[in-house]
This record gives sequence, structure tokens and C-alpha cells, in this order.
Amino acid sequence: MSPTPPDPLSPFSLHQDALYRIWRDQKLENYPTRAERIVVETADPRNLTDAEYNAILQSCRKTNMAVYVGKTGTDPDKEIPRLLGKRFGLERLDCNMLADDDGLTSLKVVSTTPRQAYIPYTDRPIKWHTDGYYNSPQRQIWGLQLHCVQSSATGGENALLDHEVAYLLLRDENPDFIRALMQPDAMTIPARVEEGDVARPDEAGPVFSIHPITGDLHMRYTARTRSIVWKQDAATLAAVAFLEKLLASDLPYIYRARLEPGMGLICNNVLHDRAGFSDDEAHRRLLYRARYYDRIAGTGVRETYGL
Repeated sequence: MSPTPPDPLSPFSLHQDALYRIWRDQKLENYPTRAERIVVETADPRNLTDAEYNAILQSCRKTNMAVYVGKTGTDPDKEIPRLLGKRFGLERLDCNMLADDDGLTSLKVVSTTPRQAYIPYTDRPIKWHTDGYYNSPQRQIWGLQLHCVQSSATGGENALLDHEVAYLLLRDENPDFIRALMQPDAMTIPARVEEGDVARPDEAGPVFSIHPITGDLHMRYTARTRSIVWKQDAATLAAVAFLEKLLASDLPYIYRARLEPGMGLICNNVLHDRAGFSDDEAHRRLLYRARYYDRIAGTGVRETYGL
């Protein structure tokens, strides 16, 4: 699912204002403004009932995400998130360099290289981002799962924001913000150099892009200030500043939740952050993360909104 220039039949195209208005009204109608409204109780996420499946699907169709509460507790079985994801069409894993051998990633505090050099393997806070923002256009992350095996003693909450809502608020404020953030060189992640060799080249790309076939919106973003280069034009810098202001606000569309054992997140790679946390002997935080090149089946903009 490699993004290319905007599909003119997508509501996310700036050339389709009437279609955007139709989508916008439907999107905001009865949009949940409390985290509890995207939570779905399940018995065993590995084997969802039809009612559980439909509840998760409807939440994802509306907000691009759902938080499930399972009864598996601290069961470390990786089939819990894997089978749940498969039920929703998430199968093409992004096996990044720090992933486990099976493609999932065990997120926990580690003190060994190379993982200790990366913030997800520490107890430090992580700023707003979408996953895989440093990936090439051919390896964009469309689906994301988190599954909690053990929570930390304190902290570790996530904030979540539907990337389509972020797009909507930016476009309503100023369509030029979207135009700037769709530039192919809006955001560049500098090359990663290891021992004098280029392990990953510069990755330039847009913040917002549109899938050429489905018309779905993809967002590529990080709020980090190191190892990132924004295009130095007035429109891009103004758009980035406005987005940062939104993410720092008490926007009612921002959900805040802490995953406890047996809980998880399934989403279309929405914006998210993570608070810092503290472990103790009885509570050593362990989450499984799965990144996919797939979007959650049945949640496309055309099939959801009949456009």
C-alpha cells in the first residue's frame, strides 16, 4: 500500500471540497469524546465472538482505533495480538531491525545494546508520533497493535488521536496547511549512520498522503525535535506549529488511557504518545507491538462513508 499523489475521488484531496464536506459531517456526527467509548470488553481476544468483533470494527470505522479489554491477564502468548490482528486483516508485518524473530516487538526496559539506545526500550516519555515515520514510501505502516502483558508500577499512559481528525482540524483552520504537509519533501528523517556506514538513507516524504486505490489517508509524523528536518517554508512551519498546538491542548478528541494486563490497542496507525513510567520488582512493563503494511479490513473511507 504505497502512497502516491492524491486520488481525486478521495475526500482527503484538496480538489474535492464538496466530497470533503460530506465526509466531514459524517465523521463528526456522534464522534466519541471519551476514551470509555472506544473500549470493548472481550473474553479471549484470540477468539472473538461476532458481537465483540463487530464492536471493535465499528469503533475502528468511526475513530480508526479500539481498545480491547481481555481476560488473558499476564498470559505472554503472542498469539493473542497476532490472532486478533488476523481477524481484522492485519497480516503483513513490518519486521523492523529491533523486532523479535517472529516479527512482533517486545517493548520493555532493556540495558543492552542496541535496544537501550532507542526510547521505546527505556522508561522515558515518547512524544506524539505515528509508527514507522522513518520508513520508505514502499514500507508505510497502516495498521498498528499494542498488547499489554504487564503494566508498569506507575505511569506509561498513552494519548491517542485519530489522524483523520487531525487532518480535519488542520484543513478547517487553513487548507494551505494540508497543501504544505502533502509536499513530497515536507518532512525528512536524516540518514542513520552506524560505524561510518549508512544503515538507512535520508527519508523524505509528506506528512499526509492518500492511497491511490482506496482513497484512504495516511499520516507520517513525529513531534521529536532531533533527527528531523522540516521543509523551511512559511506554510510548512505554520502547519507544524498549529499541529503541535493541537496536540498540546485539551482537545476533546484526544483519548488518554493506560493499558493493563490483557488490554490492547488495534488501530489504523493513529497519532499516539507515551508517558514516562517506573517499574518495580512486581511490575515490569511488557507490551507487544505489531506494525503492519495493512489497514484494518472494513474500515476504508469509501466503504465506511459510502463515498
